[in-house]
Amino acid sequence: MVTERHCALTDADGPSAMNTLKAFVVEDSPVVRESLIAALEELAPIEVIGVVADERSAIQWMKAHALECDIVITDIFLKDGSGLGVLRAGSQQSMDMVVISNYATPDICRKCVELGAKQVFDKSSEIDALIAYCSNLAAEHPLASRQHRWQ
Repeated sequence: MVTERHCALTDADGPSAMNTLKAFVVEDSPVVRESLIAALEELAPIEVIGVVADERSAIQWMKAHALECDIVITDIFLKDGSGLGVLRAGSQQSMDMVVISNYATPDICRKCVELGAKQVFDKSSEIDALIAYCSNLAAEHPLASRQHRWQ
């Protein structure tokens, strides 16, 4: 099941809203997914515009929405498929991708980076680091440059 979330920015949203990253989340656990989205949207300049729970839906979403998305946040171990397949597909589209996993071993981290992940975060202990990473990424990528890329 693919879930799309959209929220239009207006002038009333203020200047901070103008640097909001558009994120796509791939996470199969509903509890983790909703907690992650809530934390990201509350604590980082992120708007989650798409959510899926499996590899095939993630690849389909990325093909259809690649120019709308600033960052892909994916788990590695999914009930159907793998985050490694998501990384392969995203790297072919030059997407910015990070991984969240409970299994952030050195071997997993190395494989994720080889497949195009910019960072790998431990889901159980590094959500603050993920939020900081996203905040820094938003500061480096003003909305104007993303709008130009979308056109």
